[in-house]
Amino acid sequence: MVKKKIGVIGIQGAITEHIHSMQNALMESSVKGEVLIVKDRKQIKFLDALIIPGGESTTISKLINKFGFEKEILKRIENKDLALMGTCAGCTILASELLDNFHDVKLLNAMNIAVKRNAFGRQKESFEQKIKIKNFKHAYNAVFIRAPAIEKIWNNCEILAKIDDKIVMARQDNLLAMSFHPELTDDLRIHKYFLDII
Repeated sequence: MVKKKIGVIGIQGAITEHIHSMQNALMESSVKGEVLIVKDRKQIKFLDALIIPGGESTTISKLINKFGFEKEILKRIENKDLALMGTCAGCTILASELLDNFHDVKLLNAMNIAVKRNAFGRQKESFEQKIKIKNFKHAYNAVFIRAPAIEKIWNNCEILAKIDDKIVMARQDNLLAMSFHPELTDDLRIHKYFLDII
C-alpha cells in the first residue's frame, strides 16, 4: 500500500495541532501515511494532500505568495491530484470571493465560495457550538475563533454544515473548507473524513 503524504503549511497558525490530529487520524483509520510541515514550495509536488491552517488570513496569504506556494498549489488543483483542506483563515484563502471591505487577502480562487471574515461579530470572537455535519451520525462540537462564514456557494460546491443561515463547512470535489478549527478538539472525524477524500 502506498503511503499518503499529507502536508501542513508551516508558516503561521495551528500547525502542530493539525499534525497531531492527522497523525492520530491515520493511526485510528489504519491508513499508512506521513504528515509533514511544508515550508518549501518544492515539497508540494510530492504531496497527496495539503492543509492550510487557521491563523491570520492576510499574513498567511501574503506568505503563500511570497514563498511561491500559490503556483504549485493551483497547478496541482487544476490536475485534480491534490486534496486541500482550509480551516478558518485557510477557508478564507481557498475562496473565490471576499465579502468585506478590506481587500488585503490574496485568494487562491480554488473553491466556488464567497467568504466574509469575522462573520459572527466581535462579541462572539471565540465560541464552541454543536453542529450537524452532512453524513456524520452525531453532532460535532466545533471551535470558532474570529471565524469567517461562507456566505454563498455555486456550481459544484456543496454545503456540509450551517449555523442558522451561515455556511460553516463546504466541499468541492477533493477540496474542503470550514470556518472552525477541527484541530482544537479530540474529535478526529473531520481529519478522517479528509483522509477519505484524498
